Amino acid sequence: MSRARQPPLVTGISPNEGISWTKVTIRGENLGTGPTDLIGLTICGHNCLLTAEWMSASKIVCRVGQAKNDKGDIIVTTKSGGKGTSTVSFKLLKPEKIGILDQSAVWVDEMNYYDMRTDRNKGIPPLSLRPANPLGIEIDKGRFPQKDLEALFPGMSADFTSENFSAAWYLIENHSTTSFDQLKTAVVNLKKQANKKNEGSLAYVKGGLSTFFEAQDALSAIHQKLEADGTEKVEGSMTQKLENVLNRASNTADTLFQEVLGRKDKADSTRNALNVLQRFKFLFNLPLNIERNIQKGDYDVVINDYEKAKSLFGKTEVQVFKKYYAEVETRIEALRELLLDKLLETPSTLHDQKRYIRYLSDLHAPGDPAWQCIGAQHQWILKLMHNCKENYVKEQKGTSLIHSPMLDLDSDVRPSPIGHLSQTASLKRGSSFQSGRDDAWRYKAPQQVVFVEKLTKLVVSQLPNFWKLWISYVNGSLFSETAEKSGQMERSKKNARQRQNDFKKMIQEVMHSLVKLIRGALLPFSLREGESRQYGGWEMKTELSGQWLTHVIQTVRLSSESLTALEIPNDMLQIIQDLILDLRVRCIIVTLQHTAEDIKRLAEKEDWVVDNEGLTSLPSQFEQCIIHSLQSLKIVLDCKPGEASVFQQQKTQEDVCQLSIGIMQVFIDCLEQLSTKPDGDIDTAHLSVDVSSPDLFGSIHEDSSLSSEQRVLIALSNCRYLERHTFLNIAEHFEKHGFQGVEKITQVSMESLKELDQRLFEMYIESKADPIVGSLEPGIYAGYFDWKDCLVPAGVRNYLKEALVNIIAVHAEVFTISKDLVPRVMSRIVEAVSEELSRLMQCVSSFSRNGALQARLEICALRDTVAIYLTPESNSSFKQALEALPQLSSGTDKKLLEELLNKFKSSMHLQLTCFQASSSVMMKT
Repeated sequence: MSRARQPPLVTGISPNEGISWTKVTIRGENLGTGPTDLIGLTICGHNCLLTAEWMSASKIVCRVGQAKNDKGDIIVTTKSGGKGTSTVSFKLLKPEKIGILDQSAVWVDEMNYYDMRTDRNKGIPPLSLRPANPLGIEIDKGRFPQKDLEALFPGMSADFTSENFSAAWYLIENHSTTSFDQLKTAVVNLKKQANKKNEGSLAYVKGGLSTFFEAQDALSAIHQKLEADGTEKVEGSMTQKLENVLNRASNTADTLFQEVLGRKDKADSTRNALNVLQRFKFLFNLPLNIERNIQKGDYDVVINDYEKAKSLFGKTEVQVFKKYYAEVETRIEALRELLLDKLLETPSTLHDQKRYIRYLSDLHAPGDPAWQCIGAQHQWILKLMHNCKENYVKEQKGTSLIHSPMLDLDSDVRPSPIGHLSQTASLKRGSSFQSGRDDAWRYKAPQQVVFVEKLTKLVVSQLPNFWKLWISYVNGSLFSETAEKSGQMERSKKNARQRQNDFKKMIQEVMHSLVKLIRGALLPFSLREGESRQYGGWEMKTELSGQWLTHVIQTVRLSSESLTALEIPNDMLQIIQDLILDLRVRCIIVTLQHTAEDIKRLAEKEDWVVDNEGLTSLPSQFEQCIIHSLQSLKIVLDCKPGEASVFQQQKTQEDVCQLSIGIMQVFIDCLEQLSTKPDGDIDTAHLSVDVSSPDLFGSIHEDSSLSSEQRVLIALSNCRYLERHTFLNIAEHFEKHGFQGVEKITQVSMESLKELDQRLFEMYIESKADPIVGSLEPGIYAGYFDWKDCLVPAGVRNYLKEALVNIIAVHAEVFTISKDLVPRVMSRIVEAVSEELSRLMQCVSSFSRNGALQARLEICALRDTVAIYLTPESNSSFKQALEALPQLSSGTDKKLLEELLNKFKSSMHLQLTCFQASSSVMMKT
């Protein structure tokens, strides 16, 4: 239930004083919602509702009536607010009576003099009125207040024509300063005026006395003669004489004036005929004038003449008039047909349509021309839309082998009311990952995009006039914008109410056709089987890119905004919002699919140039590719007023999540493909070495071809960076753009990346550790060495030095690519070597004293050298190897062991520098 409105409040009136029937303007608050809401208006206690004219909720115009009170409030009463109050008042002034001879600034109607004696208007001539100055002396108005005089003489009046005339009041008001002598003169004047009136009546009788006497004498003579001769005899003789005289006079007159009278009758007849022609020439000339005015297009003149002729001769019984009026009706019927043809002719402007409808209404055309025009306009719009589709489909099939139409997205060269797609970074694909063959992509518009532009422009240009025509039909302004023809307006409103559902179906049909035509061009899979032939027919060799779909979405959005501005109900436009949502979803899916294809081609751009952190440009290119793709979707992902979120449907969330995971997986597969390619498939590239780390062994030179192990190392370095930075940055961008399931995308991608990293790492360790581990056993037993029968140790044997050199070579190779990978790789190499050495020691059945010393020397030398890369596993292996040896029993053996260890470290100090703590940082695996 709605809350009641506030009571009316009058805050101003202009003017705030005046006589009766003064026109005033009342201003205030809550003065009603319309003319029908105003039910009461009093000023100084007088009801002024009959003259009230409601202008707005804050303004009313009316005339002040004849109120009893001279000052009072202005009270407004409305249905919605009740009886109101007033903060101002109106002062009612008494009208000043103006005599016939008084000077006045306004015109006084003398023929409608107001007689105060009878309190009614009398149409009496001015000369019969009493003079304004009955005393005949100079009037000297006194300064006595009117209110004081009214109080002094209650119920009396100073007007000498009034029944309540007070002579004292009159003298005080007009002669308060007049001398006594002048008053005597005034008495004399009054007596003279009274005598003149009496003398005037007697003089009128005296002037006619002679006539009265002559008439009296004639009557007396006739009476006497009748008495003397007898009444019958006199009457008979007089009658006979009169007849004879009359007959002779008639015969004489006929003889004398027969010819003259004949000519006179003929002249009168001719004159009468000419008078008739002259008098009714409007009707006789009307058919020809109608033809001329129709040819000139002066339909208003024709209608005015027809209305005039209809009112004058529509019901005539004169045959000549009937004949000419029937000719007029024939011309008017032809005009009705002409105007109806012009009304239904398309294209036509709204102004012309309204004009023709008014003409037909004034001519009382049968049927409902306005509704016929609305129906014709509806069919015209539908026909334009389907013709537009057919033309572009034919053009596509005819030019598909030649070119697509040009559509410059950087400059608006097309006069489209919905604008154009401006040059923005989100719609350009010119980045480091874009191939050269796509440089001209934005200069060629697919035929479907041009069609959507044209179709929406057509609807936006035609539908407003169609909608305005309906609004004019509903409110009756088609017939009279000033409400002069209320009957036609009421009939129009009644017809409109009956046809609301029919018009709603028309709008819905236009909206459905628009949406289905766009779906047929861009989303043919969303149409039903029976609709494809009517709304489809396009050659879909390749699907539109995300950039063109974004452009189409902007176009449809602008069209929707234009239609919403017409105040078309939202339920009729909901189908357009559904189309926009489907286009947005499709744009996201297509963009992500194209992004996956672009990322797949990144492998072709890998240059294997390593920066100081051991990374190539591939991770950066991958991240930029994702960012550019998401930026191009920003317009699509943002919700305009009235639009739903693109991720509101569960299926869309799942599809986008799977596509995002697929993009990450494509890049991971790209890394694996690059790192595992055979050497012959890799183009010659060079490795940029960090200037801070010397190429100790010259294993990698600027012009050398990368080995498979080096590519694996680079891939491992890239994987490490992807895991710690790139994937996390991409996840932030996904969340920033509102993607759902980002945690799942990140988790699945991280797991897949870690699996690749582990495979590559195991592959590299296997390629490097196996040769070193395999060389230990042959080296130990070279020269038929026997742990049971060997000489006193003289130092570390060459097999261990060779193994250390191979380990150093691995260190150098890894260090050259990425310093961060060194601890991880070296720890696994040391684990493999220590495990093999422990196995070999445990396989020895017995050691001699010198053999045990030699074995301990070599194990300790290796352990101390790679101490920085020892892990719990390698420590355990070295411990097991030492436990397999006999313990040193004498101090001499311990001293010799220490000396030999120091000698080994001193002799290989340069080679063992890479194993110092200052050159690397231990990484736990």
